[in-house]
Amino acid sequence: MNRDLRRDLYAVAAAALLVVTAALVGIAIKRAKDVLHVGWPPLYANWLPHTGPGTPAAIAVAVAVVAYGPTLAARLPWRPLLWTAWATAMAWTFSLALVDGWHRGIARRLTTRYEYLQVIDRFDDIPHTLRDFTRHILLGSPDHWPPHVAGHPPGATLTFVLLDRIGLGGGAWAGAFVIAIGASTAAAVLVTVRTLTSEALARRAAPFLVLAPAAVWAGTSADGYFAAVAAWAVAFLALAVTGHRPRATAFAAGLLLGLTVYLSYGLTLLAVMAATVLLLGSRRLPVLPYGIAGLGVVPLAFTLAGFNWWEAYQLLVERYHQGAGGFRPYGYWVWANLACTVLVVGPATVAGLRRTGTRLAQWHASPAAERRMGVLLCAALLMLLIADLSGMSKAETERIWLPFAMWLLAAGAFLDRPRVWLTAQAALSLLLNHLLLTGW
Repeated sequence: MNRDLRRDLYAVAAAALLVVTAALVGIAIKRAKDVLHVGWPPLYANWLPHTGPGTPAAIAVAVAVVAYGPTLAARLPWRPLLWTAWATAMAWTFSLALVDGWHRGIARRLTTRYEYLQVIDRFDDIPHTLRDFTRHILLGSPDHWPPHVAGHPPGATLTFVLLDRIGLGGGAWAGAFVIAIGASTAAAVLVTVRTLTSEALARRAAPFLVLAPAAVWAGTSADGYFAAVAAWAVAFLALAVTGHRPRATAFAAGLLLGLTVYLSYGLTLLAVMAATVLLLGSRRLPVLPYGIAGLGVVPLAFTLAGFNWWEAYQLLVERYHQGAGGFRPYGYWVWANLACTVLVVGPATVAGLRRTGTRLAQWHASPAAERRMGVLLCAALLMLLIADLSGMSKAETERIWLPFAMWLLAAGAFLDRPRVWLTAQAALSLLLNHLLLTGW
């Protein structure tokens, strides 16, 4: 066993110890006084070993990616590789969701009393609802919004309202939508990595972005959809600052960045990644006016419609502490959230991040592309850590942090023996999905 592999395994063992510690401490807390509000700490899930119609499909996708993924990623022309990555990530996510069955795994996920589809009929008059939105955020207010509606700007709910308006109403269409769009995150991250680092690193990262344990929660969670919008915003910005149709791509990046903060308040942290992309780009100043113009579109539209983002955010903070956020202990979740992230990104990512640290420590000896990749990964880690320290993400971070965690999967590009690591990723995903009934 070479030294690098041995150090990788030490890193993975340390991450596994963090997960086990979070589980044992969480169980002890629950037995004393259940203030965690999760069924199987640190995850929002319950122990329920089961199989379903997605089981053979998930195994087949995993075997195919392990066997052929690295070779195809190296040989396919670039654009077909992007489409293949998207399609395969979609197949992986759908099959994992179907382990829980069609109704429980997809069609009903976004229709529970916590979710967006509960309030579709209250958006018959969209302008009036937007003007009135903040009046229903707090518990005790008349007809207060369900938790996920109250916890997000109205752009999140409007997505499903508009789907309903075009004839794609109901939980099945909503579930299929978030899985299909969420799976495109893999392609968006590949575009960014290729544009800012090198095509070789992007190709090496591709199978790890496809066969991600994160797919367990991306199907079916609206946060998977949010992750895709955020990832494409960054991808367009990367294209803009490297001279790829800079005006159009800068405007598109700004438009999507503006949309992200009306999908989730926490996605304001995407400014960290955007700033990093600008830092790595060679043509920053010429594209800024077009990016700023795009950035203003969505906020201006919502503001003119009568929605006050800042007021709503302040009310959300109060609502958060009225609910589970008020009694979930920060002292546990501030580190147990990181254990959740280990399960979302998997052992290969842990090893890849260990190697990223080595590249950054040997800055002058590392190739420029690898240094730039390391900076991108550090930006993703910084977003995640800020979210953690904020105390506004106590538990359920396996879905809430998908827009940040998905970038970390690209660290797999630094690994030798990709098939071994992909097998570990697949095994973790399958075990999680078959042993636990997750909340998403």
